[in-house]
Amino acid sequence: MTTLDSLRADDNALAPHYSRFRVADRLLLSAHSHQAWPDVAEEGLLEAFADAARDVDEKWTAAFAKADELRAGFRSLLSDPHGEYALGANTHELVIRFLSAIELRSRPRLVTTGGEFHTLRRQLARLEEEGVEVVRVPVDPVPTLAERVAAEVDGTTAAVLVSAVLFETSRLVPGLAHLADVCRAGNVELVVDAYHALGVVPFSLHDLGLTNAWVVGGGYKYLQLGEGNCFLRLPAHAQELRPVVTGWYAEFGALADRQRPDRVAYATGGDRFAGATYDPSSHYRGVRVQRFFAEHGLTPEFLRAVSQHQVGLLAQCFDDLGLSADVVSRDRETPLDRVGGFLSLRSPSAGELRSALAERGVHTDSRGTYLRFGPAPYLSDAQLEAAMATLGKVVAG
Repeated sequence: MTTLDSLRADDNALAPHYSRFRVADRLLLSAHSHQAWPDVAEEGLLEAFADAARDVDEKWTAAFAKADELRAGFRSLLSDPHGEYALGANTHELVIRFLSAIELRSRPRLVTTGGEFHTLRRQLARLEEEGVEVVRVPVDPVPTLAERVAAEVDGTTAAVLVSAVLFETSRLVPGLAHLADVCRAGNVELVVDAYHALGVVPFSLHDLGLTNAWVVGGGYKYLQLGEGNCFLRLPAHAQELRPVVTGWYAEFGALADRQRPDRVAYATGGDRFAGATYDPSSHYRGVRVQRFFAEHGLTPEFLRAVSQHQVGLLAQCFDDLGLSADVVSRDRETPLDRVGGFLSLRSPSAGELRSALAERGVHTDSRGTYLRFGPAPYLSDAQLEAAMATLGKVVAG
């Protein structure tokens, strides 16, 4: 079984399983954006090709079985054994289907935060141009964010859309259970983006008080599933909703309403929010990687321990550099246990620092004034130390 000590070592125990991505030879510190895939991901892609070549159009029986296995993996991550999950290539298409199902005509108000990812930020801005009221609650102070969002919920609010972990700063958003209670009491839909939590922060819906919430997430980041493996978790009352944006896969298993033959029928469960024909190879790859995680004991709790160690090590190495706060700084007030899977540094030259690091072989990324260092379980302590030492050399010129 994989241990933290075996991952800290110069010969990281997981690195050999990522030989195609050459993780032992590269300083890949953009894991919060795109983690390397284990070599077994290729097995999944080859299996998808073999099934298609053998079965041609009959391949969908096997493909749908993979989709069901992928859903089961997501249920396990969210400790949600009976939850219903719609799958999509990305969270945007899933959020669009959700938005098309709620009563925006009678309740044309959406509440969100000023710290949401670009997919939601852009889409809500466009809806605002069409007359939907969008309330953006300032992120800071984060400890009261959920409470301040809840205070904006009123009788004209159709939905609240927030993140569990802020994508720019890596800070965990507390108080989501209170927000969920307020939304449920007002018959307002709550959507929680868990993308930056899954794989680095255990996310039990019951423990978090989010059993009545919608949850979106995917495997492109910490879960190492690659593109095309996103989900929308439906609360029980979702079976009352009829998304306007609906694909023909949402007809599978649907029984026509004999009393309303003029109405479009919907399947039950997660397929109610299904789309249409998709590339199933992503699910094959995703399922094989999920099995790899299980084989190596990469549970949410263990991955959290690894992440906390690695982010803490990066923070300590950064502090040891003694760099001027005018050039680059970090938040030292937020406890480590209130941070997600990456170290967020702030600099007016974040983009330039990212480019200079890349020229020296250190792959990070930046968003505005934030320079983000994202470790991964296949990186050794020595690699993390070398990456941060390179930042010191960049700043020193």
